This record gives sequence, structure tokens and C-alpha cells, in this order.
Amino acid sequence: MVFAILLAAGSSQRYGENKLDLLLGSSTVWLKSFHALHSHPEIDAVGVVTSAESVERYRALAPEAAWVIPGGSTRVESTQAGISHLPPDADIILIHDAARPWIDHETISRVIDGIRENGAAYATVPVTDTIRNGNELLDRNQLLAAQTPQGAKREWIGQAYQNPPADATDDVAILAAAGFTAIAVKGNPKNKKITNPGDLSSNMEIRTGLGYDVHAFSTDPNRPMWLGGIEYPEDKPGLDGHSDADALVHAVVDAVLGAVGLGDIGEHFPNTDPEWKDCPSLRFLEHAAHLVKAQKFDIINVDASVLAERPKIMPRRREMEEAMAQALGISSDRVSVKATTNERLGAIGRGEGIAAFAIATLRRDS
Repeated sequence: MVFAILLAAGSSQRYGENKLDLLLGSSTVWLKSFHALHSHPEIDAVGVVTSAESVERYRALAPEAAWVIPGGSTRVESTQAGISHLPPDADIILIHDAARPWIDHETISRVIDGIRENGAAYATVPVTDTIRNGNELLDRNQLLAAQTPQGAKREWIGQAYQNPPADATDDVAILAAAGFTAIAVKGNPKNKKITNPGDLSSNMEIRTGLGYDVHAFSTDPNRPMWLGGIEYPEDKPGLDGHSDADALVHAVVDAVLGAVGLGDIGEHFPNTDPEWKDCPSLRFLEHAAHLVKAQKFDIINVDASVLAERPKIMPRRREMEEAMAQALGISSDRVSVKATTNERLGAIGRGEGIAAFAIATLRRDS
């Protein structure tokens, strides 16, 4: 049985706040690390070691965990706590720092293979900086930067942590002090440890999309008015179009799709297709969100502006924000709707239609 211990009890003193609970896309740092381990096909179970005050909250967030227990004041003490809770049939033990959320399955597999073949293994990457020990220039070709996961056979890790050296900074050093040699396997440069605030954004790709749409008011006096995913039943006629003609939602759809280079609303929902006749535009927005999430992007923010003489936007903008946020699968505080008139200028100013602009910001771990 392969069992992974996730260490999430650090104090984050160098970071300045609890870095493990910071948002990383749609997840948090520690939870992203947990899911990377838990989703690996060779890992049978994952246990989490965290601070005493976080135990119940982490249990609720990761019900799939084998256990969530309080750790100690040091990494060694937290690891010892995890080892003491190992199930009897766990024979390969991985130890991973939750502050490395970008761990990939390939690296995990290489560490597991290394343990099976040699008894202990750890992930490493080549050193690319020039390293000096005082005035002595060290040969960086002979140096490796250690990452996690690190691990060993159950009996090795158990013996090594019975009397660990006080100055050891990782599991490899503790294994070495007990006479066990871990082999280095290929890690991943992206598997960085979040130590300082700048580290959180170093592996992120940010995209921005711009959307615009305009619709004239319908000549049908009974045409419903839809805007921002909500209906204005008292404000007729509504906008003319093939679907429900929600100009605001259409602008947001184009912004989301454009951020990832997925075309525009007309490509995905052509007005020549009868399937989309009078279709609620929130369906288009749900589909756009699905497409960008399939590309591993998280929608971080949507900011939209409506140009209209009618209807009154601001009294109902919160409803619009909530409706669009639900369709996008994000919280409503990530959607902003604003409105202005066109000061009686042009077709919008004459009350002939409504226009909307939207900007969407998306993020993906690179």
C-alpha cells in the first residue's frame, strides 16, 4: 500500500500569512497539493497533518482524507505524528510539503518507482544558479535542489524518525543519519515551494478577454426584456435577437471565450441554428465557462458595463451579478456590473437599443 503524508502544519513565518489557505485558482494551496496526491493512481490513501486549529476545517474540506490530525511545532514533529497514524498495511510512504501545490503525477511516479527499486527516493532538479560557500565556488553540475515528495519503505522511515537529528531539514537527511541512502530522481522545476509572496504567482498564466455586444429594441411590444440573466417583466419591448438577446450576457460570453482564444458567441451558437431560438443566454455563459475550464483556466473576475437609457440597471445589478456568477461557477463578488446612459448621443442615447462591454480575467497554472 502506498500512503502519502501531506504536511500542512507550517507557520508560514517567512510568508507573513497562512500561505496554505491562500486561493490558487479555484482551490487553495494545501487543497491543490492534497488533490494532486489523492488523484494519483498509485497512491492508495492520503493523510493530512495540520495545525490543531485547522483540523476540523480541513476534515470538512477533504473528506476523502484517510485522516486529518494535528502536528507539532516543527516539520520533524509533524512527520512523526503522521508516521504514528500510518495504517498497518502501508509499506511505501511518501512525505510531501503542502506548500508545493504544483506537484505533478509524473514526479510522484518516479519517486514511488525509486522507493520500490532502492528503498528510498526523493525528487530533485538541477541547480542553475551560481553557488558559493564563502569564497569557494561550488560546481553546480554536482549539485541538486531537493524537492518533495520524498519517501521510503515503511521500516526505513519508521526507524529513521525514532531518533532524528535536530538540524535535519528534510526526510533524506534523516534517512541518511539512520544509515539509509535515498536515490535522487527527476523532479519538475515547476514544483516550487511557496515561501515568499512572489512565489504564488510565478507559475501562473494570466489571460484577459474583451467582449462587446449591442442589440436594438424589438418592434414586438410583447417581446420580453432580459438583461444580465434576469427578466424585466414591466419593461417591454425587450431586445431583438435570435436568442433572448441579452446583450450583457453576450458581452460576457465573448470576453470569457476571447481570453482563451476560443472564438466568439456566433461561432458556438449561430443565429441560423433553430436550437438557439429564444434560448436563455445564461446557457451560453455556462457553456463558455465549461469550455475554458476544460482548458484548465479558472475565471477570476468579470467586469461589465451597460450603456442604456432603459431599463434601470443599478437597482437590480446584484441580481445580475449573482445570476451570471452562478452560470460561471464563481462567487458573485467576482462579477461586477456597472451602468451609464449615453448622454442622448447616438442610437443608444436615442433609446433605440442597449450596448454592453465586458472584460474577463482568467488564470491557469502554467
